[in-house]
Amino acid sequence: MATVTASVPRTVPAVLRHRAVHKLLLLAAAAAILVPLANAAWASGTWPDALTVDLSGPLNTASDWIVDNRDSHPLFLYFFGHISNAVVLGVRAVYLVLLAAGWAGVTAVGALVAWRVAGIRLALGTAAAFLACGLLGMWVPTMQTLALMVVAVLASVVVGAFLGLASGLSDRLDRALRPVLDTMQVLPAYAYLLPVVMVFGLGVPAAVLATVVYAAPPMARLTALGLRGADKGVLEAVDSLGATARQRLLTARIPLARRELLLGLNQTIMMALSMAVIASVIGAGGLGDRVYQALASVDVGAALAAGIPIVLLAVVLDRVTAAAGDGTEGTGRKGWAYAFGAALAVAVAGRLVGRLDWPDAWVVQIAPPVNRAVDWMTAHLYSGVPVVGGTADWAAHFTTWVLNPLRDGLQWLPWWSVLLVVATLAWLIGTWRTALTAVLAMAAIGVLGVWDPALDTLSQVLAAVAVTLVIGFATGVAAARSDRVERLLRPVLDVFQTMPQFVYLIPVVALFGVGRAPAVAAAVVYALPAVVRITTQGLRQVDPAALESSSSLGATAWQQLRQVQLPLARPALLLAVNQGVVLVLAVVIIGGLVGGGALGYDAVFGLAQGDLATGLVAGAAIVCLGLMLDRVTQPTERRTKKGA
Repeated sequence: MATVTASVPRTVPAVLRHRAVHKLLLLAAAAAILVPLANAAWASGTWPDALTVDLSGPLNTASDWIVDNRDSHPLFLYFFGHISNAVVLGVRAVYLVLLAAGWAGVTAVGALVAWRVAGIRLALGTAAAFLACGLLGMWVPTMQTLALMVVAVLASVVVGAFLGLASGLSDRLDRALRPVLDTMQVLPAYAYLLPVVMVFGLGVPAAVLATVVYAAPPMARLTALGLRGADKGVLEAVDSLGATARQRLLTARIPLARRELLLGLNQTIMMALSMAVIASVIGAGGLGDRVYQALASVDVGAALAAGIPIVLLAVVLDRVTAAAGDGTEGTGRKGWAYAFGAALAVAVAGRLVGRLDWPDAWVVQIAPPVNRAVDWMTAHLYSGVPVVGGTADWAAHFTTWVLNPLRDGLQWLPWWSVLLVVATLAWLIGTWRTALTAVLAMAAIGVLGVWDPALDTLSQVLAAVAVTLVIGFATGVAAARSDRVERLLRPVLDVFQTMPQFVYLIPVVALFGVGRAPAVAAAVVYALPAVVRITTQGLRQVDPAALESSSSLGATAWQQLRQVQLPLARPALLLAVNQGVVLVLAVVIIGGLVGGGALGYDAVFGLAQGDLATGLVAGAAIVCLGLMLDRVTQPTERRTKKGA
């Protein structure tokens, strides 16, 4: 009798069925083959000269050609020249209108607009903000910044709305514009200055156009989002009435997208203000120029006197536009007519009594006492404080024990191992396309010949991100678990999120002096609000049923956090990491103004000295570094098709 043996199917361990494990095994196999070959070919580990392209010659040639032909070539005379002239005339016209209105008229208009939009409390705050600008002796620079802002925001809104309209109505254009807008969103603001300087030179036109390029993408994205998210039922009802495509757009889709459009306006205004301040480096003038000049001479008092109006202007603009987006504005044309009539009466009265300029007798000089306070801090808090040490000691220790080893370790690694690590991280959280993009971006840095400065910048970013995530996650967890903590943090985070990047350099210079550690400290403070908010929101949005289920099983608060909330909030936490990295990079680059060195210093040096070859190469490397960091830290949706 034949014996029948049952075949027992072999089961693969669960861990080996995980997608990430498959990727790791493939990467290990590839590394086993490629690493010995790379080590044999490039044993030194430094980026090989044979793979470097020297662009200084072509860039200098292009720069010389632009300088020589700027006043004679038809491209500049009949295209770029007209754009430049239009920008100058627009900014000058707005500036003259502001000066003609006088300080009383501008303050009245601002307060009355705020009153009609959001009520009496914000109106009083707006008036106080404008009066504070005058009291600090910054009325004229404030008007210069405001004039540049008006022109830049109008142009940004027009460009952004046009692109958003095209993207919202056409799937093909949406697919084409999406990667462009994604890339522009992760680029540090400083990278936008270099190309426009090459074409328009230093001055207001370059500053305005750089601001437009930087501030238009959020308007485009939110416009497209609003148009695509319109209520389908309303659109079908409009279609059933026989409306044309144009009528459906004007009477249904745009009104339904009102909230997104106003949110886009808010984001555009805030980004334009941030960029207008940074653009002082290329001759924008205004408040940013005062801060820049003060930081260059380490005059903390003067920098603070110009920085406070920037913060006040940012807070006022944010609150007014946010209130408009929430739909809390006043209604009625008659109310607006009365408001502007009252503002006009105040402006005329100020002109009749000869009070257009802010009186010198009303200026409060805060620079001397602030500088005396900084001198006292330098003498008593910088070093030698018992037990805790001083702020300069902290900065020196952080540089010695964290920044220097991290930089030296990255520069010691063979270049091909850095690319392998980048590919591994990008592929584990994304697709092979993500990994390829990240590797090509990192390799482009070596090809540009700035491998070591880029790794120096990367070390500062990694150190700042680590500190930001530790503090941000801890604070976010505390805010998520306590309503009182969240209420206390909310106004602080609101103010910090509206402050332009430039302003963060002022307090760190006062506390730590200049160097790489202050640049890291400014980056940490700038990125913290976003990390805290995203972490808090992610933890608070965890399904309450999951928390109740774990609580019924006897889980402690710590066990709930570790085993339920954090795993379920993983997408929000990864988004917090991504946003933290992008924001940190933006300020680490600006840290070149206060001794941060590396790519930031090269970009600043190129702009300050007119060495566009150095500046443009550094700018391109910054773009590549930002693109790589974004791809490495931003998970993408898993694709089911072959090759994903």
